[in-house]
Amino acid sequence: MAKVKTANTPSTRSEANETLRFLLKLALFVLILRSFIVAPFSIPSESMLPRLLIGDYLFVSKWNYGYSRWSLPGGVVPFPSMHWSDPKPGDVVVFRSPDPAPGDANPEHDDHDVIKRVIGLPGDTVQMRGGQLFLNGKAIPKQRIADFILPLTPNFDTRHCDAAFQDTVEGQPVCRYRRYRETLPNGKSYDVLDQRDIPAADDTGVYTVAPGTVFLMGDNRDDSADSRFAPPMGMGMIPMERVEGRAMVSFFSTDGSAEWIKPWTWVSAARWNRIGEGF
Repeated sequence: MAKVKTANTPSTRSEANETLRFLLKLALFVLILRSFIVAPFSIPSESMLPRLLIGDYLFVSKWNYGYSRWSLPGGVVPFPSMHWSDPKPGDVVVFRSPDPAPGDANPEHDDHDVIKRVIGLPGDTVQMRGGQLFLNGKAIPKQRIADFILPLTPNFDTRHCDAAFQDTVEGQPVCRYRRYRETLPNGKSYDVLDQRDIPAADDTGVYTVAPGTVFLMGDNRDDSADSRFAPPMGMGMIPMERVEGRAMVSFFSTDGSAEWIKPWTWVSAARWNRIGEGF
């Protein structure tokens, strides 16, 4: 008569060990993939409008500029810095924000991943005059183009869009912003928003980008805490070692109307036309 193996037999323990080894290998593979090759990133704020909307998901390549401890999730594991290339002006990069100042209890200032556009490299001078960008003393062409119109949705509602910019298009409530096209000296072009005249953001002193750092700005110029402002109002210039990678392509986007218990809303909430957009 054949014996029935119990839960404590060597065979069962071997299967459990094999499963554990598989899960550990899978975790190691995912860690290597996210740290050194490509990682997903989600957009939580409107600072990079019009290119990036709240609810966009994109892939970030990790090998372009080098590696540091911030290449690893959370930056908790010490890792030697290796830098082999500076970002190019116009690149959209993900970086680790500066550590909060001593005594700063604002949770928004905790170090976290942020996405902005590269404007200045070491040695460059950057200034805003009357809402126009000046790079190394030369005005960056800023061409007025069609307004940026964004439908109001659950993840971008009246809390994000001031009453002054709310409008209606074909019966649908929208947010309408002035949009411009900037073109950097290297030929890189991109759209920016200029909501209103804000002296602190539109008229600044001359910034000289320090060695080993990069000057970053959000495309939504009047709603971006970036290198124009020192902490805690902004982030100042970001050390190169904190730059984690370059934005590659959007792979998903949602307007925030989906509900987990209603799977059909996962489809209706998706903004399919945004999938596959590059940078």
